[in-house]
Amino acid sequence: MFKCHDKFENLDEELVDLQDVYKNSLQNEVLTIKKLNTESEKYKNVSQNVCDLNGAEYVIFSKYMKKDFHDLEQFIFVDHTGKTVCTLSGRELDLYNMVKDCDNLREAKQY
Repeated sequence: MFKCHDKFENLDEELVDLQDVYKNSLQNEVLTIKKLNTESEKYKNVSQNVCDLNGAEYVIFSKYMKKDFHDLEQFIFVDHTGKTVCTLSGRELDLYNMVKDCDNLREAKQY
């Protein structure tokens, strides 16, 4: 029997409030997660216009969305525990120059 391996060994501990559907999608690489670069000018400008974004630390999105469909993409912003803060579409913003890798999530060794 084939057993899938989780991508992150500490996802449950780091993001305790993250919905199970997002955890499963991240562990199986259907979705990807990035840390928000709150020091970037772009983040500062966006957070002034989208007040709910202030509590967000991470963004979850599809790693397979083609550029042609960017306007239809949904970005799920979560806080430091994984609780959903807000959701924005690709029509409302793009993430370029606003995200970086999550240095607190450890990839599983067997992955």
